[in-house]
Amino acid sequence: MLKVLVTAEGTPARVEVESSSGSRLLDAAAADAVRGWRFQPARRGNQNIEDWARVPLRFRLDS
Repeated sequence: MLKVLVTAEGTPARVEVESSSGSRLLDAAAADAVRGWRFQPARRGNQNIEDWARVPLRFRLDS
């Protein structure tokens, strides 16, 4: 589970690991992936605002 501070423009300003997968490499890969995402920003009334979002990520190995 990652915690992401989403700007009013929808970009991630900060990405933190809230609960680890147990692998430092997988946690880093998840955080790196999310840093390249665009989000729908939170809104207060008609205005976009900066706010935290929780982002669950699941890794699956395909054979």
